[in-house]
Amino acid sequence: MMTHELSELFHYLTVAFSISLTSLGVGIGEGIASQAAIEAINIQPGSKNEISRAAIIGMALIETAAIMGITMAMILLLEAKNASNPFSGIAELGIAFAICLSGLVLGLVSALPAQQAVLAIARQPFISQKIFRFMIITQSIIQTPIIFGFIIAILIKSQANEVTSLADSLRLVGSGLAIGLGSIGPAIGLAHFAGTACRGIGINPNAYSKIFSFTFISQAVIETPVIFSLIIAILLISTPIKDDNLLAGIAMLASAICIGFGTIGAGIASGRTAAAACEQIAINPDKYAALSRLSLFAQGLIDTSAIYALLIALLIFFFR
Repeated sequence: MMTHELSELFHYLTVAFSISLTSLGVGIGEGIASQAAIEAINIQPGSKNEISRAAIIGMALIETAAIMGITMAMILLLEAKNASNPFSGIAELGIAFAICLSGLVLGLVSALPAQQAVLAIARQPFISQKIFRFMIITQSIIQTPIIFGFIIAILIKSQANEVTSLADSLRLVGSGLAIGLGSIGPAIGLAHFAGTACRGIGINPNAYSKIFSFTFISQAVIETPVIFSLIIAILLISTPIKDDNLLAGIAMLASAICIGFGTIGAGIASGRTAAAACEQIAINPDKYAALSRLSLFAQGLIDTSAIYALLIALLIFFFR
């Protein structure tokens, strides 16, 4: 009986955390964006309409994480739960990791490009449309990790009621942990870079085209570690443990932890490197070729640390 009660506890904690932690990050993020909008209007009152529009759309994109969180919470509450299965609640902890970790961080950091965009509009009101479009593009790309987290959460939910052992539960927990932890570094790196890019356009509007092209390449590289995490998460989802082999479940959990923590540093460092190059491109657009080449080379070296983590995670998974 105690096992069933523990399962119910995990189930309802997953529901609560799915919305509460994502809302925490989103609330703080929207506050940062709105504060920046007020400051921008004080700087440039004549552009209040453009600044207000950018702030509203920016906050709507920041709210993506909370929307994902409440959707997942409603799915968990409304879908019938297998009360006779004591392991389903444990498996659903994977949903909490997938949604809450990525949602909390993304809610906070998604404010950075919106914050810098409204301040850039205040500095350069004559190119407000370009800055606005740039903000939308970069903020949309930043939401990729929470989208991956939501997909993995849905896949975990589709299997949670069917797990028959603690080992299989740990497999699903590991899947959520892989994408949840793996989202943290790339999300911070993407947001830091996007904020710097928006600020760079405000500093030098003539560098817009170079910053725009550099942004797509850099964000793709910054996002690479979360792709590695997604690979491990999908492998765990697609490999059920048929027998009650607890060591196999522990190995799968270790594989998830390996890739999850292994991508945090790479994502943050790659974003900081690209941001530094972007800032210099805004100041010295004539040096674009040299700066972009050096940045991409450095980012490639940084991502090797995530590749090492992926390699060991795969070895743990296949030789468990």
